[in-house]
Amino acid sequence: MRWWQRVGAWDDTHRFPVDVTWAVLAGLVAVPFATGEYGVVSNHQVFSVSALFSLAMVIPIAWRRVRPAASAAAVFSLALLHLLIGFVLIVPADFLVLVALYSVTVHGPVWAYRVAITGSLAGSLLLGAAFATLSGSDLGAGAFATISATLLSVSVFAFALVRRSRRELIDSLVDRARRLEIERDQQAQIATAAERARIAREMHDIVAHSLSVMIAQADGGRYAAAADPGAATRSLTTIGETGRAALADMRRLLGVLRTDDAPQGHGPDGRPVPTGPTNRRGGPRAVTPPAVVELTPQPAVGDIENLVEQVRSSGVRVSLVRMGTARTLPPGTGLTVYRICQESLTNVLKHAGPSPTATVLLQWAAASLVLEVSDDGRGAAAGTDGAGQGVLGMRERAAMLGGTLTAGPRPGGGYRVRAEIPIPLLEERP
Repeated sequence: MRWWQRVGAWDDTHRFPVDVTWAVLAGLVAVPFATGEYGVVSNHQVFSVSALFSLAMVIPIAWRRVRPAASAAAVFSLALLHLLIGFVLIVPADFLVLVALYSVTVHGPVWAYRVAITGSLAGSLLLGAAFATLSGSDLGAGAFATISATLLSVSVFAFALVRRSRRELIDSLVDRARRLEIERDQQAQIATAAERARIAREMHDIVAHSLSVMIAQADGGRYAAAADPGAATRSLTTIGETGRAALADMRRLLGVLRTDDAPQGHGPDGRPVPTGPTNRRGGPRAVTPPAVVELTPQPAVGDIENLVEQVRSSGVRVSLVRMGTARTLPPGTGLTVYRICQESLTNVLKHAGPSPTATVLLQWAAASLVLEVSDDGRGAAAGTDGAGQGVLGMRERAAMLGGTLTAGPRPGGGYRVRAEIPIPLLEERP
């Protein structure tokens, strides 16, 4: 910021003290040197009356920016009063009328500066008439006084309008920048909340499904260990595979949140200096580069078959039914369908009861993809773990893509989850 900008900012924040100082300086000039043209007052009364009016007109200038309308009204009223009582012109105090006109135009409301310029033009006419009367009906002197006062008033008013428009433009830009900054912060908070919700949904689906499969395998293996040691071995194998798959999914999900850049500082020469561990001599110790996170594609509709096989290996009878012609889905749609199917099968493992039978229906329609997961388990009699986030998460996933999801007990027993996700229309071949 330049020095004059700092001075202007300081002056704008200390308006009243600055204006009081200027009013005192103006009074030191206007009061002792008050003089002018007078009509009906004797000479020995001239100085005292003119000094009194000068002092009275100087005082309101101290409020020219704090109370611009009231200050201008006081200065204009005093100027009109001394004109009407016979003091045609008081110099230099009457130039404060122009100062008041400028101040109310720049800092006052619209109605105030409109009234002020109207009063200035009317005062110019009265001043011309007073000069014409004082000079013995000399119309030339009156016209000259009117034109001079009018030109001064219009020039000051025009300059003040330009200054006012500039101030309003700057104020609007500052206000817009402030609102954009607030909006940027709000958008960042919304994006952060959305990202947290997305990560929470992903973590819930990964952990809940994997742990459900592992618990089911552990329980089944424990009961079958005495009669069939091979079944226990297979259960342990499935538990290990499921745990490794869940761990890989969590690493893939959380790995994108890390940064591989080591913290660095800057030395006296401006070059970056590592701020990591040092060796015995004080130099930087060789740091093993961080492992590169393996990024693999997110699961999609094509992975539902593997998901069904994984659940089937835990002892649940699950069948997969496909209807319609499969086609490429928009980004994110395949992951949403997979996660809904994963959460539905997890609920089957947790709430359907012993030896349930489940069916996964994947129907490709012309304008939508329907996923239906149903079982013949406990249905309405099933208990709950009290969390209640699974069905809510599925509904949120479907709603983000403009789809719908219904979940609840079905007639005759069991439970059904049905999701319908809109997809691009199927192009008909000629």
